[in-house]
Amino acid sequence: MKRLLTLLLCCLTLTACDQQRIDKLQPGVSVEADVRQQFGEPVMIVEKADGSKVFEYPRQPEGSTNYFITLGADGKLQSIRQALTPAAFAKVEPGMAQADVRRLLGRPASMQRFAMKPDQEVWDWRFLDGQQKKVFSVTFDREHRVLSSATADDPRETTGTR
Repeated sequence: MKRLLTLLLCCLTLTACDQQRIDKLQPGVSVEADVRQQFGEPVMIVEKADGSKVFEYPRQPEGSTNYFITLGADGKLQSIRQALTPAAFAKVEPGMAQADVRRLLGRPASMQRFAMKPDQEVWDWRFLDGQQKKVFSVTFDREHRVLSSATADDPRETTGTR
């Protein structure tokens, strides 16, 4: 029980800390060094043709957010986007490439294959729908294309497993 409470407190603290970090950054003013000071090293940096950069800061598997922070070609903060939203999930469609889903939603909480369907892979992202913990799942085929997607209650909440 103590371990569960500690884990819950850490998740709540992480969310609160992220908001405090975001509040210290200002679009058009903050620069890359400011972003790194607040968020640390990104797990991935995508350099775009226009000279802008997108930094990825996932909070998976235990968190409920994935952030993409965009710096313009001038090196100044353009935007901070929380990727795990219903609007983003709605963009995931059958036939979409796995790499495009990764760029849209960020690093998943889990990636799994099942013995009965070896040609498929399922990626899950944990997110909050209001106060309710949910999981968005995407199933990919052998060509790494979306077969289907679904949203469900986080099974860790209903089964009590972590």
